[in-house]
Amino acid sequence: MTTDTNQDKAIRDDIFEYASYLEFGELHFKVDNTTGLRACIAIHSLKRGPALGGCRFIEYGSTMDAVRDAMRLAKGMSYKAAICDLTLGGGKAVIMKPANMGDREAFFKVFGQFVDSLNGRYITAKDSGSSTADMDAIATETAYVTSTSKMENGLNGDPSPFTSYSVCRGIEAAVQFKLGQTGLNGIHVAIQGVGAVGYGLAKRVHELGATLTVSDINPESTQRCAQEFGAQVVEGDAIYQVDCDVFSPCALGAVLNDDTIPLLKAGIIVGAANNQLARTRHGEILRERGVLYAPDYITNAGGLIHASAQYHKSSEKTAMEQISRLYGVLLGVFDRAEQDGKPTNEVADAMAEEKL
Repeated sequence: MTTDTNQDKAIRDDIFEYASYLEFGELHFKVDNTTGLRACIAIHSLKRGPALGGCRFIEYGSTMDAVRDAMRLAKGMSYKAAICDLTLGGGKAVIMKPANMGDREAFFKVFGQFVDSLNGRYITAKDSGSSTADMDAIATETAYVTSTSKMENGLNGDPSPFTSYSVCRGIEAAVQFKLGQTGLNGIHVAIQGVGAVGYGLAKRVHELGATLTVSDINPESTQRCAQEFGAQVVEGDAIYQVDCDVFSPCALGAVLNDDTIPLLKAGIIVGAANNQLARTRHGEILRERGVLYAPDYITNAGGLIHASAQYHKSSEKTAMEQISRLYGVLLGVFDRAEQDGKPTNEVADAMAEEKL
């Protein structure tokens, strides 16, 4: 696995240096000794509108780890919103999950008060570790929240079907660009991680005629795909070595690195996981190997589009139409990358920065 250089570490270990490096923005902190809340809200950009981003509720090794995570993810949300032409900025919240959880509802109500204190500059949503019920608790304290259980024009708090759809559209675009094939009939897709999003993706591509290989740490999830879609099941790192058309990382980030890239036999990578490239330079390595990489913050943008649609009380139909247009966004990225001789991740960043 790739490690930081001394310069990388120096930047990442200093909040202000890291903020400058990421071209931030605002950082806000909240401590509540009654509930044990320790939270950070990172607002990267407000140039296109209020910053919308999920509330991550997981365990962290240190406060700095949590703050860096919030900042890195907030910048990604700015780029995602910009390249999808949403009138939103980029933000993210992280809450350090306590070892002993008390009253969860009271805990998230305090977080809701924190969100409300920012007067609409940040809109929160469900993310890793947080739930629709948590968003409901937050909604008792602030209007600046989405992903709640309240049904709005056919949209509830579950973004996973929309994320699955955006990844599927990404696969269709990549297959069209690289293989010249319209549709997925006969295309072999290897999916790493078949939780809610990965399973939804497996269902969609299966219905479009693709064959499947899947892996997951949960054997029940892979067996479900085997039974319903005839998927082949592999374990652990074997998923990287599957001889397939498309590799789809839908679990952890940083899975495309110095160790795994040489193992890949797929010519296309399109997935739902955040931050799939361990380092920016891995995009260039993939390009040199002839692998077409679809930047993850475009392919998994269905979740953001869903959250935006629910918050703005748009319809499910409108959200799905916005997601479908990601097909054209990706073709634009692929075309420009080919013309400029640059990796797709760098081209996507440049296109997002132009909109910012």
